[in-house]
Amino acid sequence: MPFDAIAMGMVIRKLRKKRKITQEVFSGFAAISRSHLASLERGHTAKVETYDKIATALEIPLSELFRLAEEEMNKEA
Repeated sequence: MPFDAIAMGMVIRKLRKKRKITQEVFSGFAAISRSHLASLERGHTAKVETYDKIATALEIPLSELFRLAEEEMNKEA
């Protein structure tokens, strides 16, 4: 199954909102710009390093972030 950036964006947004953190604050935790975070949440792709920063900010392993995105992709199928 190919990577689905839209599913990844949905997962990132859900996890961020579950923690009740704004894009502005979360982007600081992840050391990326707020506009970059917003574009990722809308489904734009990023380098693995960026997803790793996001996973670290969410305090989950990178593999878990991708697993959750794969689950989201399976829901859409």
